[in-house]
Amino acid sequence: MAPDRWLVLSAHPDPDDPLRDLLIEGLLALGGLSVLEEDDALTVYLDPPADPDAFVAGAERFLADWIADDPPPLSWRWQANEDWEREWRRGLQPRKVSRRFVVKPSWTEWDAAAEEVVLVIDPQMAFGTGEHATTRGCLRLIDELLRPGDRVLDVGSGSGILSIAAARLGASEVVAIEYDSDANLNARENFDRNGVSDRVSLREGLADPETIRRLGPFDVILANILSSVIRPLLPAMRDALRNEGRIVVSGILVRERDEVVRAASEAGLRVLREDTEEEWWSAALTRG
Repeated sequence: MAPDRWLVLSAHPDPDDPLRDLLIEGLLALGGLSVLEEDDALTVYLDPPADPDAFVAGAERFLADWIADDPPPLSWRWQANEDWEREWRRGLQPRKVSRRFVVKPSWTEWDAAAEEVVLVIDPQMAFGTGEHATTRGCLRLIDELLRPGDRVLDVGSGSGILSIAAARLGASEVVAIEYDSDANLNARENFDRNGVSDRVSLREGLADPETIRRLGPFDVILANILSSVIRPLLPAMRDALRNEGRIVVSGILVRERDEVVRAASEAGLRVLREDTEEEWWSAALTRG
């Protein structure tokens, strides 16, 4: 259930700040659904904290670590829920993210071409849409690499967008794992909305190495999560792959690429394909 009001957090970077795109990703990482760019401000809507001043101070420290620099000034205010919903809906529009994939909320229109696959995603407060560069990187790699009949694992499935994409491209079965119960409520609605509930099974819990190995084998494993979470899971992901299987990883900053590539090599994996957008790196891995 949505709260009565939201914390509206705004950053005020210089218009030509080279870290502007990275700052947008950091605001999303705080739990926002989308970032509104208005005049000189980048604005995100967040769940109301008990102590807003302490939260904003913590957000400033987080953003300083995120961009590896001093963040621009932050300001905050309260906004009633009905006003917030109108604002974020206005900010979400259909987006073509790959050769075939288009991501759109249900309240928007898109005149799809014959080859296009439209993913209808109605997000809740902090769950994935095509607005995030890491999601777009995953979708581009899925578009290139997924084959009809593949069995797929989606680690940290969130809104379910990657599971839906795999199913819409012909995956025979998709196993989605997500520990966040609120995200799973949203995902189930999105599965129904896209007509893939018969091919996607959702498991609530953590995708630890034992679980990944037990659920395998898979043709494709998807993991759009933090690099610090991905690295220790790579050996189990490799073990759960069928021959010629592929692992799509994202949520990785460009500056973290080499560390992830080393961890993949140590796990017996090699980079098959790479995708970079803004400060984010995504890749498809396969057995070395």
